[in-house]
Amino acid sequence: MAQVSEFVYRPDDYESEKASNSYLMSVVAVIAGLPLPIINLLATLFFYFGNRKGTFFVRWHCTQALLSQVTVLCMNSAGFAWTISIIFRDATVTNTYVAYMITVVLFNIGEFIATVYAAIVTRKGQHVSFWFFGPLTALICKD
Repeated sequence: MAQVSEFVYRPDDYESEKASNSYLMSVVAVIAGLPLPIINLLATLFFYFGNRKGTFFVRWHCTQALLSQVTVLCMNSAGFAWTISIIFRDATVTNTYVAYMITVVLFNIGEFIATVYAAIVTRKGQHVSFWFFGPLTALICKD
């Protein structure tokens, strides 16, 4: 899910800490605002805006964390809306709903693990790239 690679540039401790915090922001937001899917995105978005003019290393990791949270928001929002429609309307629980919710739960667990891993590795000054979001981040962030 994530690949560790070395940049030619070696970030200092301050940059590594900021880059690591971009991932930790979403983890803390998950714990604080679990029932509302947008809390994670807002926390990561605020951190991104606060650091978008930082060094390339920090900006790159803030962007990758933000992109991963946008995907999580979309998946969680659809599951949340579907669940609310089942609770408050005459909708029924179908196999499709169960399959989607299992997918959402597994995706959230995988994303949580990858985010914690990225925070740890990035704090050590190493570059970590998620398998889907890394190349997308590389297209968005130019040095």
